[in-house]
Amino acid sequence: MKRTVFAEISPFDKDAVLLALEAGVDGIVTEDAHIEEIKGLARVQFLGMSGVKCFALDKKEDELAYENAVRQNPAVLHTLTKFEIIPVENLLAKPDIAQNICLTVNSYAEAKLAFGILERGVEKIIVSGQGLADIRKIMELAQTGGETMQLEAAVITKIQTVGLGHRVCVDTLSVLETGQGMLCGNSSAFTFLVHAETEDNEYVNSRPFRVNAGGVHAYAMMPNDKTSYLQELRSGSEVLVVDKNGHCKSAVVGRVKIEVRPMLMVEAKTKDGKTGGIFLQNAETIRLVGKNGKPVSVVSLKEGDEVLCHLDCAGRHFGMRVEENITE
Repeated sequence: MKRTVFAEISPFDKDAVLLALEAGVDGIVTEDAHIEEIKGLARVQFLGMSGVKCFALDKKEDELAYENAVRQNPAVLHTLTKFEIIPVENLLAKPDIAQNICLTVNSYAEAKLAFGILERGVEKIIVSGQGLADIRKIMELAQTGGETMQLEAAVITKIQTVGLGHRVCVDTLSVLETGQGMLCGNSSAFTFLVHAETEDNEYVNSRPFRVNAGGVHAYAMMPNDKTSYLQELRSGSEVLVVDKNGHCKSAVVGRVKIEVRPMLMVEAKTKDGKTGGIFLQNAETIRLVGKNGKPVSVVSLKEGDEVLCHLDCAGRHFGMRVEENITE
């Protein structure tokens, strides 16, 4: 889910505006009189205080009033400056207004709460001046959304050279860390944690922004419970980065490199008998993530080794989950 974060700068403080913009906020809310002088600072939304309607949820009637206001004028930013969890849950359960709900938060802890209500959270928040000290942490939280993927160990059952094929390098705008990568595989129901090129060796420098993710046909797990074929990724696409513990964040694709390289077919099996495979470039710099959370090169990978994978239900239509009888 795409989260939108506004920073409220009131009273106006240009240094606070710059701090918020450098942290990556989607918009600034401040006094109307200052909007014109700061509009040229960045390509984000700038809203005057007159364009934001504030509500407090103290009783059931307030919940209904907020709901009606959002429905009648969805173009205005309606924010709840005082709220309880249950009324917000009631509002989120109504699909026609859920995407327009906004909460004003005063700290990282409140932002985390806002993004976790009903396990989906709100899509918009305003960070008050009191919460501005946490703005970088809040922006990181907005990027990840607190999403996690369940990972489990699978035993390598087959490693086979298969000749040449088109493989996809995904170069992101983020510097990834050891233990991070992308979930890719021949099936959306069984994906492997393919490690980023964070490790040095004596022949090649590390490329910590890159995931050499697999064949052009492979699925990649994407944000918001979607998938994409690796061949379909483009500059500006958002991909899902997952670490060895299953914690997720989004990364923006800077470029995609598709080249013909010698390939390996790797297959694995879980303890309950589910099987999956992936085609990866036959090179030392391409790594999966071992059961211990450490990267392991496909060149040194052996049958019987255990690597981290994600299991799901098969069935996707244009990357979106569908329920159908399908075998991949």
